[in-house]
Amino acid sequence: MEAVEKAKQYFKGTTTVGLVCSDGVVLVTDKRATMGNLIAHKEVNKIFQIDDHIGMTVAGAVSDAQTLARWIQAEANLYKIRKGEKISVKGMATLVANILHGQRYYPMLLQLIIGGFDNDGPRLYSVDLMGSAIEDKTISTGSGSPVAYGILEDGYREDMTVEEGLELAKRAVKAAMGRDAMSGNGMNIVTITKDGYEKTDIVI
Repeated sequence: MEAVEKAKQYFKGTTTVGLVCSDGVVLVTDKRATMGNLIAHKEVNKIFQIDDHIGMTVAGAVSDAQTLARWIQAEANLYKIRKGEKISVKGMATLVANILHGQRYYPMLLQLIIGGFDNDGPRLYSVDLMGSAIEDKTISTGSGSPVAYGILEDGYREDMTVEEGLELAKRAVKAAMGRDAMSGNGMNIVTITKDGYEKTDIVI
């Protein structure tokens, strides 16, 4: 419980959104990093490319996010070398969950969305700092997530295309940035389809 209480100090900023669409996955986050009432950085990347078919959004401590991203990027590459194929999205979510569960007594202060496109199609997982991994169609994390979920639950359909899902995800993050002072300064945007990983940014 002490770890959970400590983690709450780090989950006061950020809005991240992930959607499963008929033809891919959409990941959108804001760019603002805060330290209390101070806007510490305005151009923070909150989506990490793990492989050319998997991405990960982060809410929480930046140092932990960067460390974990480097760790699992290396593991994804090792998997390809050893197995001769790419790791599945479920396999990566399970790996990350196992890593975080192993760190639970000295936790990485993170709340993650892992999404991608593999042989099973588009997949999306929420992974928390204690090591649980839960698959879902729509996920939002961070302090702006209650606002974002309101938009997502009103507008989401499982048959949405990536183009439609992207517009919904952008609208959800924009709404969160309008009401959550800890989220803002533009968006990181990633789409992942059978054609690969594509990233763009919006500056506001």
